[in-house]
Amino acid sequence: MTRPTTDTGRTPEGPMTQSKKKTADTSGTPEEPVKKADGTSSDAPPERRQSAVTAVQVLRAAHEQFAELTGLRPEGISRFERSEGGGWELEAEVVELARVPETMSVMALYELSLDTDGLLTGYRRVRRYERGRTGRTDSR
Repeated sequence: MTRPTTDTGRTPEGPMTQSKKKTADTSGTPEEPVKKADGTSSDAPPERRQSAVTAVQVLRAAHEQFAELTGLRPEGISRFERSEGGGWELEAEVVELARVPETMSVMALYELSLDTDGLLTGYRRVRRYERGRTGRTDSR
């Protein structure tokens, strides 16, 4: 509700007072935890803090780097998770040998390791199999 004013800018009770500017106190209120310079909040658990790269960026980087090193293009990612050291671990399925019909193509499952910045630090082939065969399943 607004208070009536006169043409001199005065309210009937006296001169208009401007509302005091409230400064935002971001020093740890329950609604807004303290933000550090690196963008993390002080009350967030370490595994929930913001990373330097997003999951999508990590996947793209892994795909590009692996393809450049091996000449193989991943067809799918079957595992994607943070490693204990803060980096990333992925399992990528690739066609190692294309055959006709496609169900006879030789597939391989590779484990890729990336650092916190999304740079590929290592990879290894975990297993090979024919695309059309269901076989041993990993329960990782």
